[in-house]
Amino acid sequence: EVQVVESGGGLVQAGGSLRLSCAASGFSFEDYAVSWFRQAPGKEREGVSSIATSHRSVAYVDSVKGRFTISKDNAENTVYMQMDSLKPEDTAVYYCAADYGLTPTQALGALNHSFWGRGTQVTVSS
Repeated sequence: EVQVVESGGGLVQAGGSLRLSCAASGFSFEDYAVSWFRQAPGKEREGVSSIATSHRSVAYVDSVKGRFTISKDNAENTVYMQMDSLKPEDTAVYYCAADYGLTPTQALGALNHSFWGRGTQVTVSS
């Protein structure tokens, strides 16, 4: 089955860290922009970070710059997002999305990606 699958969410105290993983199944991430989005209750889905798998280009939403780091392992066909210094306002369902040929900046601003995962819950307690 062709899909992306997220893992790594959980409950953490403010100031803590989590690492999310997004693995591709049935296709290769090569030449894709792979992005993380999040949606909190009652809020719109927003782009958080994105990476171009074919080169080093990345993009972040301002609210996570300096705290979140997106990276890729092409051999494992997986994209990671390290989340440090977590805040209660980071609480949301985090989704992985992938689309071919976009730049990371374009990917963060789009919601009609080719692939979406089912999401993983991140809860940050105060």
